[in-house]
Amino acid sequence: MELTYYADLAVRLVNTEEPLRGTDSLTSVEAVRALFGPTQQVARRAGDADVTRLRGVRARLRAVFTAAADGDEVTAVDLLNALLLEYPASPQISGHDMLDEQGRPRWHLHLAEHPSSATAGYAAIACMGLAFQVTDLGVDRLGICEADRCRNAYIDTSTNRSRRYCSDRCATRANVAAYRARKRRERAASGSTAVGSQASTDSGER
Repeated sequence: MELTYYADLAVRLVNTEEPLRGTDSLTSVEAVRALFGPTQQVARRAGDADVTRLRGVRARLRAVFTAAADGDEVTAVDLLNALLLEYPASPQISGHDMLDEQGRPRWHLHLAEHPSSATAGYAAIACMGLAFQVTDLGVDRLGICEADRCRNAYIDTSTNRSRRYCSDRCATRANVAAYRARKRRERAASGSTAVGSQASTDSGER
């Protein structure tokens, strides 16, 4: 399993809540299990307590993304390191029945699951995946969506570090809103110019 997938688990957890819209989808054991996806066995151990525990991890991960988006890299790293200490992962080299053209295993790093709870398992792999992305791409690749009323987290994997929104949908909405605002300003400016010209004409006639 690719490490980028593990980092996506962090994004997925943070984005279960949209604070500016007052929505929260992390409200049940079923929602906890859905976060893991269909392949992870530890999801079966999820219970009611994991809803509250994961909400706590979510708040701390959001703080990591927020600090990074604000340009405070040291705070972002400190917050992430605290999570890594609290929720340690167990890296292992795995083949996972993935073979290359010569029939040899495609060795890759896998984060093994030996957690005390579903929350511990999820937090460990999500935080470790995020740590790999931070050290590989840079802390400034962690972002918070700039679209109006959206504060979703994202990881910028673009080649030119240009991402500002969590999704194409938010990017489109933001572009449309900016276009409409620009047109309103242009109309207002045209109106002011027209009024000024009329006033000058009236003054000259007098």
